[in-house]
Amino acid sequence: MVNIIDGKAIAERVKDQITQEIIALNGKRPNLAIVLASERPDSKLYVSLKEREGKKVGVDTHLYILESGSTEAELLEVVNFLNKDEQIDGILVQLPLPGQFTADKIIAAINPEKDADGFRENHPEYVVSPVIASIQACLEEVKFEAEGKKACIFYNSDVFGLSVKQLLEKKGLELLSRENSDQADLLITAMGQPGYIKDNMVKEGAVIIDIGITKVGEKVLGDVDFESVKGKAGFITPVPGGIGPMTIAFLFKNVLSIYKERKK
Repeated sequence: MVNIIDGKAIAERVKDQITQEIIALNGKRPNLAIVLASERPDSKLYVSLKEREGKKVGVDTHLYILESGSTEAELLEVVNFLNKDEQIDGILVQLPLPGQFTADKIIAAINPEKDADGFRENHPEYVVSPVIASIQACLEEVKFEAEGKKACIFYNSDVFGLSVKQLLEKKGLELLSRENSDQADLLITAMGQPGYIKDNMVKEGAVIIDIGITKVGEKVLGDVDFESVKGKAGFITPVPGGIGPMTIAFLFKNVLSIYKERKK
């Protein structure tokens, strides 16, 4: 039987630490600006979760919503305004963006010292992409030994794919093509295609990290067909309750780190 990686429990530990540090600030609070330029239900869901969790840990969130049909120039104007706003510690542009926007261009416009998502190539060392931090937390949780192991990544965002590849290569994992995913000891997916990963694509005992999140009706689904793989995988992150809560927790950890650096 597959073992569930409890993302909620990991996230709670991270948030508890953040909360304690913010309490110690004696009334001062970090500020995060969230820019939403998409009508996607899953993007709106993620933003609402970030606003809710921000209140819990003591980070003030400021939501900037662009109307449907907004231009890239208008989005860049918002980012530039936030770069200059001294009240704002961290900036997050909710991805994926609609087709009229070039994600790499928008991300590149964010002041690297305010890049709460850690997507900028030259972001400070004290900022770690929440997704990357979550993957690392999962591997630590299951005591995954990378030496001599193989990994496979399913993704449709080059920004995401490159950062995960760098992490896994740094750990010494051999990266496999998607066609050979059934030989991977570690499978990471962020496709946004519900039920895409079936048991024939999974190695016996593999660790599966499902970052895909898609809202279908009232349900939130991952890329992995859980019922199909549960008899084969060794460990798996559930959707919901896996990577999602962790990325939000590590996002606020970044915001707090940015705040502390700006106040030095």
